[in-house]
This record gives sequence, structure tokens and C-alpha cells, in this order.
Amino acid sequence: MKKTVLRKYAHLIAKCGVNVQKGQEVFISAGLDQPDFVKMVAEECYKLGAKRVVIDWYYSPMEKINIRYCSVKTLGNLTEYQKARFEHYLKEIPCRIYIDSDDPDGLRGINQNKMLKIQQKRYPQTKPYTDALENKYQWCIAAAPGEAWAKKLFPSLSKHQAVEKLWEAILSTSRVDDDPVTAWERHNADLKDRCDHLNSLSIEKLHYTSSNGTDFTVGMIPEAIFKGGGDTSLQGIFFNPNIPSEECFISPKRGVAEGKVVATMPLSYEGQLIEDFWIRFENGKAVEWHAEKNEQLLKNIITADEGSAYLGECALVPYDSPIRESGLLFYNTLFDENAACHLALGMGFADTIRNFEEKTLEECRKLGINDSMNHVDFMIGCADLSIDAVTTSGDIVPIFRNGTWAF
Repeated sequence: MKKTVLRKYAHLIAKCGVNVQKGQEVFISAGLDQPDFVKMVAEECYKLGAKRVVIDWYYSPMEKINIRYCSVKTLGNLTEYQKARFEHYLKEIPCRIYIDSDDPDGLRGINQNKMLKIQQKRYPQTKPYTDALENKYQWCIAAAPGEAWAKKLFPSLSKHQAVEKLWEAILSTSRVDDDPVTAWERHNADLKDRCDHLNSLSIEKLHYTSSNGTDFTVGMIPEAIFKGGGDTSLQGIFFNPNIPSEECFISPKRGVAEGKVVATMPLSYEGQLIEDFWIRFENGKAVEWHAEKNEQLLKNIITADEGSAYLGECALVPYDSPIRESGLLFYNTLFDENAACHLALGMGFADTIRNFEEKTLEECRKLGINDSMNHVDFMIGCADLSIDAVTTSGDIVPIFRNGTWAF
């Protein structure tokens, strides 16, 4: 891929993604697949005035070895230097960039129960820090192709050809054109208009139906609003947390969801794929589920903690989104969730509460925002999906027809 194009993408992530401010620190988490591109992103952050850029490299085969050989106690306990880093985050409030290039099958074969125990042990130790950082910092998840990921999508091509093909798909769906920043300004304006319309309806609940068996109703929090595209931190800085992003999303009311939802795409989770699955809800909680592949992993997600069986997000994405029109199944949630409507099990977003900045995190959760160690998106959109809004006045308003916007 031409360096001039990658430079535009790197600038987009630094400027439009996290929107680095002069004097801010930036922490970048990235795999080993595209070091030159990661260097470009770091340089673009410095050009915007970053005080310091720190790269945290990760390598999923090493994570697999650690899980195999280390004890639950060792991996489940925060070390003193890990605690010190969290304290540093609280003091400095740095930007966080995540450049995803993971192999969708990178953790295949790991001991799933051991991994769950590690996560359950760590979560109570990290939660005070993550709660304290909630909504205060700018963050952005973007992607770069890894060889294994590229070959998963394009198995008939050579590694080099597959990587180039995946670069093309990432850049196209991320709106990296002649002027990506302006393209994103237009895109954010469109998403805002749609959210404004949804928020004007006073929606009490959403009803989803499709021919694959989805028949599902979920309740809204009266104080909640739909959001989409860019966001504003509690420091007053506008940023785009996901590149790409096609969704208008809201956090539903915990405990108000009934019916069955059928997944329409594989779910890539912790380097493994869950395929052909459905979940049934009663009184807001997942009470029954089945997956043709990796059902135990699906169970681990749903039963990880009390909040994991409840919903934290409802996201509306048109079936004719650029990701869907690419014709690719990316095996990566960042992209696949933006190809179709999706739900998320687990943690909800406090900043979907109107005037959330005037409330504590606990007050937002008392209104119905779910709390959990997880936030796992799974896709339910399809070509014949219909969604109706039931308003507080009892009106039925069509929101989606034939998988896309009805307005």
C-alpha cells in the first residue's frame, strides 16, 4: 500500500480518532504485524503536539503460551507496576489508540475455563480504575492487516496479495479518501441527524423481527439517548472512538428484554469464533442459548458475572452500510458490527444518559445502565430485519424495513 495513503489513515486516527491535544500523552496498543504503520501513527500524534507516545506491543501466540503455563493466580493478580500504570492513567488522562490486526483464530485451543477464571479474578482489581476513568479520556479503535487475518479473508491469495487486499478494504470502509477528515465530518453530521430523529420519538421499546427466528423486544431508559459517530469526553474534547463506525446506538434498560435473537454473523471473541448461535431473553436476562460452534465460549461470556447475561447496547446499522457492501465477512467485530444491527451483552454506556456529565456513574447505573466485566457485541441484522419503535404515547413507528432505515 502506498505510504501517502497510509499517512492519511495515520493522520485520521490521530486527528479525527483520538484528536490529540497539545501536551497530551498517547498510549498505542498494537500487534507486531504493521510496525511501520504504527510508527506513522505515533509520528502523527507528535505532529499534533503529543508530549509522549508509548507503544505497547502484543503478540497473541505469546498470550496463548502465558495462559497455558502461568497459574490463574499469577495472571489474575495485578502486579505493582500494572497498578502504577493505572495510577498514571488517572493522573495524566492520556489518549488511548488500539490498532487491531489479530488473527481471528489466534487463541484457538486455549483452556476457555482457565481464561474465564483469570478474567473474573482480575476484574475486581481493575474495576475501580476503569470506573474512575470512564468517559474522561479520548480513545480510538482502528485496524491494520495482519498476515493471518488477511489469509483468513483471502485464502486463495499469497500472503502479500492478501495483506494488500485487506488494506484496501480497511481503508475504503474507513473513508480514507482524498480528504478523510472532511469525509468523517460529513459522516458524523449524518449520524447525528439520524440520532436526533430517533431521540425525538420518545421511544419506550424496540421490537425486532426477521424470518430467521428473531422476535425480540427491548425496553429503553427514559433518560437515555441515541448516539453515533463522534463523542465528547468529560474534558470537552471531541473524538471518534471507532474507525470505521456506522451505528446509532443506545444503552437499553437493564431487566427489560423478552424473546429470541438469532446471530447473523460469527462472533470473533478472544481470538476464537462462535458461530451459528441464538440467545433467548426473559425479564431482560439471557436464560437459554445455543451455538453450533464454540458453545462453551458463548456460555462463558453470558455467565462471566451477573451483568454479562443482560444487555448493554442496542445498535442500529443499515444493511447497506459500506462494510456490508464490501461483500466481506471480516471476522473482526470492529468491522462486522458495522455491517449489521447488533446487540451487546454486558456493560452499558453511562454517556448515553442525557446530561450524564451532571451525574455520577452509580446514578447512571441506577437508572438502568448495565454494569459488567464484559461488553461483547454480536450481530443480528439481516436483509429482512424489521424494527418498530413503540413510543411512550403508544404509537408504532417503523425504524427499519428490509434491513435498513425506514426513514
